[in-house]
Amino acid sequence: MLKKWKTESKKNLGNHKIFDVEIVRRTNPQDGKTSEFTVLNSENWVNIIVITKSNEIVLVNQYRHGTNTIELEIPGGLIETDETPGQASIRECKEETGYVSDSPVEFLGEIFPNPAFLDNRCYTFLWENCEQKLEQNLDDFEDIDIIKYPIEDIKNLILKGEIRHGVIIAAFNLLMLRKRNLWEK
Repeated sequence: MLKKWKTESKKNLGNHKIFDVEIVRRTNPQDGKTSEFTVLNSENWVNIIVITKSNEIVLVNQYRHGTNTIELEIPGGLIETDETPGQASIRECKEETGYVSDSPVEFLGEIFPNPAFLDNRCYTFLWENCEQKLEQNLDDFEDIDIIKYPIEDIKNLILKGEIRHGVIIAAFNLLMLRKRNLWEK
């Protein structure tokens, strides 16, 4: 039976804006061997699937530095220290798209974006019956186009590789599992 590895030491190598780099020394309980591993400590993330009153999904197109590509995604970002994941999802939606609703946001689930070396979580929410009532209020260095698609197109966008961000695909998977009625219309 697997057991958690014992942490022998941690050494912070520095802050790099969106994460801290840490070297963690751990011992395998099965064989007693010890090694060092790199862990990125990041704030938790949030994303939100936004559905309009006409049953369209609101997506954002934005440039991503890691892959040097423009990616089709849902709104999301870092959770700030003074807010809950639900509050952060609403803030990110308003900032990136200007869409709002009188309906409450619904929690769909949480994932570990990459537990091999990241220590954070990503919380996914759903916000239905949304309308664009606000102007975008983008952060410095954000450049976002808003695109809407019928709900039934999302599966094909994923299969054709037009939506390829793993965290976003996981969010739509949570939606498909929890809200089958949205997809079976």
